[in-house]
Amino acid sequence: MSLDGFIAGPNGEADWIELDPEVNFAEIWAQFDTLLMGRRTWEAAVARLGKKAMKGVRVVVVSRTLRSGDHPEITIISDVNRDGMQSLRAQSSNDIWLMGGGELFRSLLDLGEVDTVEVSLIPVMLGAGVPLMAPPYRQARLTLSNHKVYRSGRISLTYEVRP
Repeated sequence: MSLDGFIAGPNGEADWIELDPEVNFAEIWAQFDTLLMGRRTWEAAVARLGKKAMKGVRVVVVSRTLRSGDHPEITIISDVNRDGMQSLRAQSSNDIWLMGGGELFRSLLDLGEVDTVEVSLIPVMLGAGVPLMAPPYRQARLTLSNHKVYRSGRISLTYEVRP
């Protein structure tokens, strides 16, 4: 996210997120076998990376407008709830990565379905855009479990969600 708390620009743009050669993306991706994202994040990821970038992992998209028949390569769910998330966890042998989506993140946090929050602070101030967590805000207490500072100024932070 940007230093001022945005995960995308005002129009969903992510061109301000530069790849950092120090970040070991293969190591990060190896932790997950399921990617969970909202429709807008999925569309942005496909536009930026292509569908092949997500090959080898199960992609679950939360959307009320996408139809499964039009997108057989992904699993589409219309809403998130505790039972659905527990079922998704049971089907995953590794961790599930919630990629982007401030509204989806807030919903899952409110349900108590977020164990870890991993954020990379990018040294840029956007001034406006899509916030990390969409309002209304509900307090969540976190404990820092890991951090890494990169020469580029990027800072990766890992927090455990406290009960």
